[in-house]
Amino acid sequence: MNSNSSKHLWRWSRWLITSCLAIVPLAVVNWPCAAIDNDWPQWRGPARNAIALDARSIASLPADLKPVWKIRIGGGHSGPVVAGGKLVYLDEDGEQEIAHLIEAKSGREIWRTPFASMYQDEWGAGPRSTPTIDGARVYVQSCNGEFRCLNLADGKPIWATSFEKDFGVVFVGSKANEGTARRRGNNGSGVIDADRIVLPVGSTTGASLVCFDKHTGAMLWKSGEDEAAYSSLMMATLAGVRQVVAFTADALVGADLRDGKILWREPLKTNAKRHTASPVIIGDTVLVNSHTFGLIAFRISKLGGSVKSEQAWLNADLKINLATPVVVGDYLFSHGPAKNFVCVEAQTGKQHWAQDGFGKEYSSTLAVGKTLLVLTDLGELVLVAANPDKYVELGRQQICGKTWSFPAFAGGKLYVRDNKDLQCFDFTGAK
Repeated sequence: MNSNSSKHLWRWSRWLITSCLAIVPLAVVNWPCAAIDNDWPQWRGPARNAIALDARSIASLPADLKPVWKIRIGGGHSGPVVAGGKLVYLDEDGEQEIAHLIEAKSGREIWRTPFASMYQDEWGAGPRSTPTIDGARVYVQSCNGEFRCLNLADGKPIWATSFEKDFGVVFVGSKANEGTARRRGNNGSGVIDADRIVLPVGSTTGASLVCFDKHTGAMLWKSGEDEAAYSSLMMATLAGVRQVVAFTADALVGADLRDGKILWREPLKTNAKRHTASPVIIGDTVLVNSHTFGLIAFRISKLGGSVKSEQAWLNADLKINLATPVVVGDYLFSHGPAKNFVCVEAQTGKQHWAQDGFGKEYSSTLAVGKTLLVLTDLGELVLVAANPDKYVELGRQQICGKTWSFPAFAGGKLYVRDNKDLQCFDFTGAK
């Protein structure tokens, strides 16, 4: 697909999805259509853009918002994922990191599988990477870099890899001096495209990114020399080339999905190398944010036979630390740099408005039609209109304890966890 064709496809896709009250950036993982309609099978949802595709706008929060069910769980910052009526979450039991499969409608446990030793630091204990459900398999990753492909039916291992044993990435924990994944945990989730899965391994000796056959675990390629940060990978077609987009500890990078060749690289070093947000894809533009440089956009294009990147815009004041913005229409919505919530024009980086009163350091934001469900790190759920002209709050309730976990929204139900409980809230009657 050439650049002009890609732009034409983007315009057509944007028109179609706007009619359904939601915009989906051109960065879609190859999920079955049935799964996209009702599931939340991976980090930030079916297309990794924090948009619930099966839902209309929510008019208001129910006055007596109570959980349909609530179960006690162990620690961890990993988000829940949902597919085919089943939910997978990760936690710890004081010794091991554990994957659990439960019924999404009831919270009843089906199986549990320990898969790595537990990691703990001053930010808490337990897994921090969100799993991925893909067909009959679920992929899980521990803080210390143990990766497993499990059978979704019974939790038994199908294949495995170890970042340390197989690629020499020694997990040193909080005794390290800089904030890469080797220090604070392998938080970023890998990404699936067709029969391939790419992981942010983080080896500086040629295996920053590693691609495997998702069925067998056979390594297909390895590439790059950057350490891994805490950002999840994205898959996108940029300038007509299918590629993996990685926000590493040192740069923003695009690698060819076929062979791992680095197509373009933008050095972006920050204090403590703490890159946490995932890349946001809008057409042929990639946006990232950090506590050091702010919010920045790069345009990817073809130059002869090569792919190049160039800065499109920078808003140095929007030093958004942990949150990843969500795109609705032509605007970005996100937890801001100062315990606030912001709206930003996606094409220019211009801030339209900001509103105080959002958590301490982080909020998870997902789009449901033309409304936003914002879960703050203090456990408040805030319903906000995706209105670029002004801030409009439609409701606010305390629903859980302190949390950095991204919730899941599937079939009109919101699944929320903190370090003690996993809860299900029903929004099907709140339309």
